[in-house]
Amino acid sequence: MGEDANAEHRQADRSLSRVNAPAHTAPPRRVSLRTKLAFGVGTVAFGIKDNGFGVFLLLFYNQVVGLPAEAVGATIGLALVLDALIDPVVGNLSDRTRSRIGRRHPWMYGAALPVALSWLMLWHPPTSGTGATLGYLLIVGFLVRASLSAYEVPSISLLPEMTSDYQERTVVLRYRFLFGWVGGLVMLAIAYGLIFTDTPEYPNGLLNPDGYTPYAVIGALVMLASILLSAWGTHKKFARPPAHPIDTAENLGQIVATLKYRPFLILMVAALFGMAIQGITFALTNYLFDFVWEFTALQFVAYTGILFASAVASFLVVVPIGRRFRKQRAAAICVVVMMLFASAPYWLRYFDLAPPNGSDWLPPFIFAFVFVGNTAGISATLFTTSMMADVTDHAASKGGKQTEGLFFAGYFFLQKAISGIGIFLSGLILGLVGFPENAQPGAVDQVVLMRLTLFYAAALVVFGLAAAWSYMRFPLGPVAGVDPQGLDRVIDAAGEEV
Repeated sequence: MGEDANAEHRQADRSLSRVNAPAHTAPPRRVSLRTKLAFGVGTVAFGIKDNGFGVFLLLFYNQVVGLPAEAVGATIGLALVLDALIDPVVGNLSDRTRSRIGRRHPWMYGAALPVALSWLMLWHPPTSGTGATLGYLLIVGFLVRASLSAYEVPSISLLPEMTSDYQERTVVLRYRFLFGWVGGLVMLAIAYGLIFTDTPEYPNGLLNPDGYTPYAVIGALVMLASILLSAWGTHKKFARPPAHPIDTAENLGQIVATLKYRPFLILMVAALFGMAIQGITFALTNYLFDFVWEFTALQFVAYTGILFASAVASFLVVVPIGRRFRKQRAAAICVVVMMLFASAPYWLRYFDLAPPNGSDWLPPFIFAFVFVGNTAGISATLFTTSMMADVTDHAASKGGKQTEGLFFAGYFFLQKAISGIGIFLSGLILGLVGFPENAQPGAVDQVVLMRLTLFYAAALVVFGLAAAWSYMRFPLGPVAGVDPQGLDRVIDAAGEEV
């Protein structure tokens, strides 16, 4: 039995060698549950940051601090320009780091405290003029993203080192996405249900400036703990120097050449369009639910429950979908479903076919569309991330350089950019439709709300179709000569697991 397993394993190795896989490529092995959990838990920090930037940041600086929505959106967009310079640097330095605890873990441990401190600062701007406050938002918003890059890029770059199995990578990533979504949504539920409660002084609790201090403190502490727990949980198996000499991108020309790799660029374009739908949706959530649908505080809490359920649903369906379709086709299908279900309630409202505000049918009507659309959106992003790990292997096989950190830096920058793009586009939409500052639910002109509904739904359709078309242009699939289902049998027989 043992000899048969070894023979099958040698056959798999010969198949992999036919595509000139480098010696440092991880074997196609299963990953233990403990490792998956440790790999995933650190994304709680990213989930909190993503929900904070996507749901509250524009509202806070626009409606609470009192800055124009267009100026806030433009400032956050400018911070992304600075971020674009930092992420590739972090990724490349992570690839080139040499220490007794490996390439990734010095960055993971070192990022924890800066992430927490910069998050606290973001929600406590100075009480000064508009220009100074916008400058503060620019600098501190950049610090939040840069410090999170120092953790997230090295952390996600561990994936290609865990396994090279085409399907197992998607299985591992489920845990990362589940933790990210659950962490962000639990913080969102705490914010809606316990922190930003309605009071006689503030009938809309989201406009109470005193609520943002406990929101910032709780978030900072949880982010700190999740990053340290992830670094510690993956330390034993992966905090060690590479077993083989590593060739990386050593100068600017090699970095640029790496990021110009065609499959990488195609995947980034597809991801940009696909995740832009989520970015706009989350940036406008409070405006849409508060002013278009006139939801109560309790219905906001229920909304977070629906998002949580959709994260769990994605965790359950993504592997069966991935086994039926190649990742690029699966991502294209998911992004079209997301587009249709995310925009449908607003087309129906625009044509006066949705339940009226205050109707008992309105919350289940909205939540049904949210559940399906968000399940599909999470799944599309998960397939995209799994394809990114495939890009690193194919690029290493073709060019001989191991640049996981550099590739994932580009991808992680795009993920962070989505919240900024969402805020920028949302601020632009709010300005174009003439949405008033310091608005109150039920008091906004219906003409303005219908414009907002139309612009939002149309944007989702445009981005969704562009994303689906781009995903189908992605050229990479399973490693040539290796049947993923056959690899499952090899793994089972060999009993290899990390």
